[in-house]
Amino acid sequence: MAEINKIKWMIKKDLLTLWRHKVQFASLILFPILMIALCGWGMGGTVENTPVVVVKQSSGDVTDQVINALKADDTFDIKDIMTNSDDAKEKVDNGEVKAAIILSSDFESSNSKNAVLYIDSSDQLTTQTLVPKTEQIFASLSEKVGTQQVNANTTTNPITQTAQTIKLQVNKIYGDLDYIDFLLPGVLAMTMFMSSMMTMGNSIAGERERGELSRLFMTPTNVSSVLTGKIISQVVRELIRALVLIIAAMLLFNVMIKGNLLLLVLVILIAVLCFVGFGMMFSATAKTQEDYIQIVMPVAMPMMFICGVFFPTETMPWILQKIALFLPLTYANDAFRAVMLKGAGLGSIAFDLIVLLAFALLFFIVGIVRFNRDV
Repeated sequence: MAEINKIKWMIKKDLLTLWRHKVQFASLILFPILMIALCGWGMGGTVENTPVVVVKQSSGDVTDQVINALKADDTFDIKDIMTNSDDAKEKVDNGEVKAAIILSSDFESSNSKNAVLYIDSSDQLTTQTLVPKTEQIFASLSEKVGTQQVNANTTTNPITQTAQTIKLQVNKIYGDLDYIDFLLPGVLAMTMFMSSMMTMGNSIAGERERGELSRLFMTPTNVSSVLTGKIISQVVRELIRALVLIIAAMLLFNVMIKGNLLLLVLVILIAVLCFVGFGMMFSATAKTQEDYIQIVMPVAMPMMFICGVFFPTETMPWILQKIALFLPLTYANDAFRAVMLKGAGLGSIAFDLIVLLAFALLFFIVGIVRFNRDV
């Protein structure tokens, strides 16, 4: 009976401690709700409102039917109707839109009408959705237009006429990619992000809890020396981790990297600096490692779903797409995928790198200002 009372006392003690520790209690309630909501929205959504442009090089009833059919389908969000196919392809190449649907100049005058779907195939999930949907729309229109032409011209063989009405050519500008090709850049960014935060939590909050920082500051050591040393050591560690992950993916899954390897290392370095700064900002004032984890996890874990690690942000509600623009992992994903899948150069990812550097500067400033030496 005495042992049972002791067990009850321990349970009561731990629950009272949880109740009094407001950060942990709030995390206990809110974190599961947040995770299941983001998991459903971020991983259970469908590809809708994909930004595309249409190249209209002739005018007529068939062209209007194509455009109206695309507008009526929620999969497509027609951003512009253009007349120059090169300008449309440039928009796809620059990442302004996911695809260009190019109707040939003789689309109205020729019995055999040609169209091209010029698509950014680096987004594997969007490609898997957009290609069959576009083929379905053109096949339906082809049958409809073919029937109309047969009715208008009784001398034509109905089967031949229908089969040749509209031909759609799919041009995947980065070739056929597997899901692992799309996944690797996001997993690389996520791995560096999560490991940077966990190790910074142990390096600062953990050492504060164990009393190691207090003993360190008894020596003639200033804050800048301590933080600089910890930052550099974490950067080296994460660089090694990232390179191991990339090599393993290449050996195990035959993943190919199309971009410049030195540029990829530069992206890794800048991303790691940003993520280490993120971890330092939160660990600077956390009294214990458990406090740090409870604070950082509700912020860090949702980023995996919001920032497009596993699935494109286009599958999420628009509000989450807007939130993603304010999270550093989004820009790291974009930069990694641009280099690894598209073979992009420095100019193409300059904006992403500048944003990551701005985030890093902000995180380090806040972390240094908030760093509590009185441990």
